[in-house]
Amino acid sequence: MLGIAVAGPALAHPHVWVVAKAELAYEGGKVAGVWHSWTFDAAYSAYVTQGLDTNKDGKLSPEELQGLATENTTNLAEFGYFTKLKVAGKEQAFAEPREPRMAMDGDKVTLSFLLPLKASAAQGRGVAAIEIYDPTYFVSFGLAEGADAVGLRGAPSGCAVTINRPKSNGPQTADAGKPMSEAFFEALTAASDFGAQYANRALVACP
Repeated sequence: MLGIAVAGPALAHPHVWVVAKAELAYEGGKVAGVWHSWTFDAAYSAYVTQGLDTNKDGKLSPEELQGLATENTTNLAEFGYFTKLKVAGKEQAFAEPREPRMAMDGDKVTLSFLLPLKASAAQGRGVAAIEIYDPTYFVSFGLAEGADAVGLRGAPSGCAVTINRPKSNGPQTADAGKPMSEAFFEALTAASDFGAQYANRALVACP
């Protein structure tokens, strides 16, 4: 998942934390895709970028990170890109990601890419609904602070975004309020959709 191979003893879920931003992209009045920007926690950033400073200058350039960006976006297909998008009530299918980029800011790496739809979707007066989450909760996605965490690019005039953030702070057992075991999470698959309860959702309504 995202090229991750967790070393050492098993850790409680989640293993990776992401601060996400997204823009719903419109072309010709139709929904055409999603621009993602994901900033990973410092520990994952340090792990995944080991050995990539090829010129040994102590800095990681976008060029040095390009191979990792391309690899990671390719690997996302297996997990549905951690993205669900419905337009006017119909779930949309995604094409392969485009324009993958990675950049290092301080001790954290940010992956950005365009996730295009296989076919542009007419929204009309219906709602476009986007969810960003990992069904297995291996990766914890949290939207960035502020109303601009989910934006619009090229949208028709008058469209507005409403953001809904998950209320739960983390996985707990139903009875004792204790963290669930690692074995529980290891048995999860994308079909389990456990992580849906921690999904970040945004609704876009247009006049």
